[in-house]
Amino acid sequence: MTAETDATTEVPLTFGAVVRQSRAWLPLIGAAALLGSLGMLALPLALAAAVDTVAAGRDATGPVAAAAGLVLLGVACDLAEAAAETSCAAGASARLRTGLVRRMLAAPHRIARFEPGDLVARMSAGAADAGHAGPSTVGAIAAALPPLGSLAVLVWLDWRLAAAFAAGLALVALVLRLFARQTAAAAQQYQAAQGEMAARLTEAIEGSRTIAAAGTTGAETRRVLAGLPDLARHGLATWKALSAAGARAAIAGPLATIGVLAVAGFLVSGGSLTAGELLAAGQYAMMGAGLGSLTGVVAAVARARAAVARLADVHDLSAMSYGTDDLPAGPGGLEFTSVTVRGDTGPILRDVTFRIPGGALAAVVGTAGSGKSTLAETAVRLRDPDSGTVTLDGRPLPALSRTALRTAAGLATARPALAGATLADAMGPGRPRAAVTAAATAVGAHDFAARLPATYDTPLPEVPMSGGEAQRIGLARAWHAERLLVLDDATSSLDVLSARRIEDALASTGRTRLAVTYDAALAARADLVVWLHEGSVRAVGRHEALWTDPDYRAVFAR
Repeated sequence: MTAETDATTEVPLTFGAVVRQSRAWLPLIGAAALLGSLGMLALPLALAAAVDTVAAGRDATGPVAAAAGLVLLGVACDLAEAAAETSCAAGASARLRTGLVRRMLAAPHRIARFEPGDLVARMSAGAADAGHAGPSTVGAIAAALPPLGSLAVLVWLDWRLAAAFAAGLALVALVLRLFARQTAAAAQQYQAAQGEMAARLTEAIEGSRTIAAAGTTGAETRRVLAGLPDLARHGLATWKALSAAGARAAIAGPLATIGVLAVAGFLVSGGSLTAGELLAAGQYAMMGAGLGSLTGVVAAVARARAAVARLADVHDLSAMSYGTDDLPAGPGGLEFTSVTVRGDTGPILRDVTFRIPGGALAAVVGTAGSGKSTLAETAVRLRDPDSGTVTLDGRPLPALSRTALRTAAGLATARPALAGATLADAMGPGRPRAAVTAAATAVGAHDFAARLPATYDTPLPEVPMSGGEAQRIGLARAWHAERLLVLDDATSSLDVLSARRIEDALASTGRTRLAVTYDAALAARADLVVWLHEGSVRAVGRHEALWTDPDYRAVFAR
């Protein structure tokens, strides 16, 4: 059987991979940087020729014009390089965001280990920093050209100048290496602290009404901003590394320049160098030993590397694969066989086995933490068991194609995450309006939608909704499921009459229903009850038979 996987690449996300993805722009960036560097290296020679020409009493129009042309060339190259870098980084960031969002949505069984706010920070600021991997790499290579070119020209002028310059250049290289190491560590820690703060802020925004009602705004503000000292410390570490590099550069750079000028002075006095060549030698020494542009490039590479490392954590999530099978004709019978699901701290479900006949209503009950929601997610394959099998009408869920599985099974939850531009998008993404209206009518949401200014076309952020209305929208979205509908406490915010009407509407369709509930009345109406206790099936049977057990009655005593 050939697996059908999500459209995400299996190539590991590395700094080098991000650089290679930017290859369409890198030749232009590299050409502009190379041409600009060559012009920069040629400028001191042009100025030296102008000085020597003037000193000799000849017309210096040619050398001066050449120097002016080289200056204009440098400006043009800088503008072209900046434009290409911006386009390259924007394109790379967009590709990273697109690929990572697809991977996150394709791995619902893995994504829960990340905080939503942290993921948003990685997708926004992190992808923007990582997108500069290509330009910053080219920039780092281009930044090496002035020192190496200066060394080559100084060798051409006089090997003694080059020897003095090489000694100073070694000091500059040591400064840069130390700066790169310190900046990389600080950048990674800064981005991690930023993600933690974003995670707390997202939680606070989602619970803003509860926080306001509880009068805990001040405490929550302090909790959200508790990471500011860490953020400041890591940011300060970056600035300290930069200032330390500046202090070291204040010694290394001038030493290299002084050494070259001292040697050049002796050479001029001995007639080995002209005045113009002395000027050129000094400029090459300053150009090659200058750390201003080099520290900026090194810092950009460090930030990009740190961002790519954080994005790789998300990229490494294995996308859920699908088979190619279609479902055979059947009523929607669901069966768990020796299913075990493990979490970070141990098993959530242990050796769970039960069978729900097609068209039946099964209630899943248990105390908090018994694994009910995990069972619901596993029933519709939002996560795979670590061992055991789940089948629908005799077919293992992983063997089914994406279309077959997602058409046959659906999930509605107590707090549905609603997404889409309009109310219709939230109720039935990509479905015909007639199907959306029919689903809304079945769950009692049509009258609510009809009262809105633009009915189903009302922008979702402008739709005022209670918890019950949000649940109705979530139920409408899951209504398309043809064989199995899993309800994870999905009617808990509705009044008893509304919940019963939805239950009757579901029963009339003949679909299998798996309802996670704390409602004893719903359990009593179910064809069978699956009683979970600490991740294991304590019993399977009718409600009235289980009711004789005091531990079972205690499940509903809340």
